[in-house]
Amino acid sequence: MNKEERIELANLLFPNITKTREYYEAMYPERNLKEGAMVTRFGPSPTGFVHMGSLFGSFCDLVFARQSEGVFYLRIEDTDQKRSIENGVDGIFNDLDSFEIIPNESSRVGGEYGPYIQSERTEIYQTYVKDLIIEGLAYPCFMTEEEIASIREEQELSKIKIGIYGMYAQDRDLSLDEIKKNLSENKEYVIRLKSPGNSKNEIEIIDLIKGKIKFPENDMDIVLLKKDGTPTYHLAHAIDDHLMHTTHVIRGDEWVSSIPLHVQLFSVLGFDIPNYAHTAPITKKENGNIRKLSKRKDPEAKVSYYDEVGIPIEAVKLYLSTILNSNFEEWYLQNPEKSYKDFTFTFDKMAVGGTLFDLDKLHNISKTYFSRKSGESVYNETLEWSKKHDIEYSKILEENKDLMIKFLSIEKDGPRPRKDISKYSEVKEEFSYAIDEYFVKEAYSKYDGDKTYDVELITDYVDNYLDLDVDNEEWFNKVKEFAVKNGFAGSPKEYKADPESFKGHVGDICEALRVMVTGRLKSPDLFSIMKILGKDKIKQRIELYKNNI
Repeated sequence: MNKEERIELANLLFPNITKTREYYEAMYPERNLKEGAMVTRFGPSPTGFVHMGSLFGSFCDLVFARQSEGVFYLRIEDTDQKRSIENGVDGIFNDLDSFEIIPNESSRVGGEYGPYIQSERTEIYQTYVKDLIIEGLAYPCFMTEEEIASIREEQELSKIKIGIYGMYAQDRDLSLDEIKKNLSENKEYVIRLKSPGNSKNEIEIIDLIKGKIKFPENDMDIVLLKKDGTPTYHLAHAIDDHLMHTTHVIRGDEWVSSIPLHVQLFSVLGFDIPNYAHTAPITKKENGNIRKLSKRKDPEAKVSYYDEVGIPIEAVKLYLSTILNSNFEEWYLQNPEKSYKDFTFTFDKMAVGGTLFDLDKLHNISKTYFSRKSGESVYNETLEWSKKHDIEYSKILEENKDLMIKFLSIEKDGPRPRKDISKYSEVKEEFSYAIDEYFVKEAYSKYDGDKTYDVELITDYVDNYLDLDVDNEEWFNKVKEFAVKNGFAGSPKEYKADPESFKGHVGDICEALRVMVTGRLKSPDLFSIMKILGKDKIKQRIELYKNNI
């Protein structure tokens, strides 16, 4: 088919496409950004909830664009309308908003490079395909589903590559008259790429994470436009990445096998190829085996899980940062006043193989996050979370604001702040002794030891030795004085050296006090707790312990 015939065919197939690719090139000029600024995109399909893999991907897009003073945009890739779900787009925005992953450009905030929903860009894709028809790089294919299935069956039996290529691309060289005849008979068709590739040739790309990768050249005549004129993902993403001037395509390594096709599409369309960075899959250890984190099997794969259980979004992003760069965690621990926004992420510190999603590690990161927050901040954030998930407790918090802030502020100012909370939901559990109502209900059920403590001994101490107007050191010296007077060693070391000579040691007195006052063996600084409670309340709790042993 000569050029004149191809032009006639293009006009026949696309009579309503009057704009040219030059029109769109002018409509979407180069972005005015500083040198080195990255333009990244998150391109979800509205087919379900945002899962952890997608959240990680969007987080990568956000941090690399932000730190380079570039642009991070959100593009809804809804070319597969059959799989789209009701409110799918709203769900994507809501999930990202909940993690404060806010794009610079999107269908909600706007931007100069929209529409940011692919189903609204069909005319653009058809314009470029019309141009490919004219250039002899695309053609209408009238093969039926039955014919394609038959070819597939033959290829499977012959154990050769599956697809439409070479001799199996039956319609790639149809004449203009043959095409006109098929159209006059109202035969359905798709538009396929007329691949110039040869699988015996090799291409090479430099992946920013995986390094140099080599592939056979693509020779598949893949579908560009479906029967209804809508594009396939492969075509749409290439045109959009070009017109939106995406500099870095950061995506999961399940897309690695598509590189030859995508590189070829950029080439035949006359586009510069973006930088590729293929991230390792997020995996999970189960029964000694490693598998990919599953949105069907694993509740933690669903991003709403974290709000439900009360893990702060900032803690999740800190954990994602440890997945993103292997050197982040050490940096974070060494820089207590900083957040992930202060860290410079690089592609060379990203994992090449699988990245293990470790909930225990996430909880530890979250504990560090809480340890760096003021008592008032922890109170405010817990109150907000409780208003959504535990109305009863939110009312208790509001009624006891000053008291709770005091308890939550214990051991916050020292060089090693305590790390006893990893979730907002744990505040109620860990600090239940702060609220009389909860403490009475617990009736020492949280005590997991097997000792019975001497109530008379502790009563004597509280009545005659406890002074809450001193500092911590002086208080402890008084406890030691009381311990020695009552036959206890003044230190664990002294007791260990000659256990037969003592009833116990000073730590046993403190343990008895802690259990009676808090109902548990572990708590923040005991003296600070007692100062907040006051002597009268301490006595009440000793009496409560006496009535419950």
